Amino acid sequence: MKNSSLPYKRIVIKLGSNLLTNGSQCLDVEMMASLVSQIAELHKQGLEIIVVSSGAIAAGRYKLGKANGIKGIPYKQVLAAVGQARLMNVYEQLFDRHDILIAQALLTKAELSDRAGYLNARNTLLNLMDLKIIGVINENDVVAIDELHEAKFGDNDNLSAMVANLIDADLLLILTDIAGLYSADPRYNPDATLINCVEKITPEIERLAGNAGSNIGTGGMTTKIEAAKLATSSGIPVIIANGHEPDILRRITCGEGIGTLFVPTPKHYDSRKRWMVSGLCIKGKLTVDDGAANALKQKNSSLLAAGIRESQGKYQRGDIVNILDAEGVRIGCGITNYGSAEVETIMGAQSKQIAALLGHDSGAEVIHRNNLIIL
Repeated sequence: MKNSSLPYKRIVIKLGSNLLTNGSQCLDVEMMASLVSQIAELHKQGLEIIVVSSGAIAAGRYKLGKANGIKGIPYKQVLAAVGQARLMNVYEQLFDRHDILIAQALLTKAELSDRAGYLNARNTLLNLMDLKIIGVINENDVVAIDELHEAKFGDNDNLSAMVANLIDADLLLILTDIAGLYSADPRYNPDATLINCVEKITPEIERLAGNAGSNIGTGGMTTKIEAAKLATSSGIPVIIANGHEPDILRRITCGEGIGTLFVPTPKHYDSRKRWMVSGLCIKGKLTVDDGAANALKQKNSSLLAAGIRESQGKYQRGDIVNILDAEGVRIGCGITNYGSAEVETIMGAQSKQIAALLGHDSGAEVIHRNNLIIL
């Protein structure tokens, strides 16, 4: 029965490896059954749910053991291939108990970097939800190569944020084996306190995340903060919480304050702008001076060559570039009217000088305000 009183309609739930394995080297089916039962209850109340699940490599490691002669990335990809089948088999059996149909979707960063691929993935996931099918998503580690960092998410925290962005979710819920973001590492500091709410992800908040990782999954708190930064910049709230908490999903979706809530920006972008903000298709960076940064943030101005102090990367006219302030903080992104070689020639110059410097003029603005997003 649908419950219209719930504060969220569409949620992405990310389940981490440490949670699904309960800290062991293999899947904890009892733990997974508890989580699936909670998801099923929400599904029956009318919530639209997408699950981003880790655990494939852990499942593959348990099934395969040590494969002689295979090392490094090929070994990880073999583990992923074997483990993904095991992972989905467990999910299918568990959801079958609740008469819920599931579907597998394996995504790569390269596929979503292309606008058409992004829209195709979006349409597929939206259609699954329309049909009351729960999508279970993982990164396609069999084809995503670690060395090609630009072609790989690298962890399911960032993938979950991208999926939340993709489907315009009302909430991204990252369930892990710790209660949320702490003022210090609780494993080593008994005085560490849980931060219940983060209004804005500042450099200080990013430093608090540290580099705590695990030997089972690929993400730590740092990647969770990165994911929260992406999702909140698209207007999506994020909660990081301990999946071992009793009845955690019902309590959170009913509005109970558990874990750490990351407050979203008040801006709401359409699909095209969410794709731009995602960072999937960024080709370069432009660093601007304080005057240009203030004009962009406060006056909704276009970005002019005069305010640009540095250009990084190789990009062409029509590509998307990040915009950084003088401290290196990303303040926005946009579609550039000039390629990197041209920008390096005209940066710092007045708009009226562009034609003389380049021998042509593609506009007074390097990025017009209509093609600009300020975070």
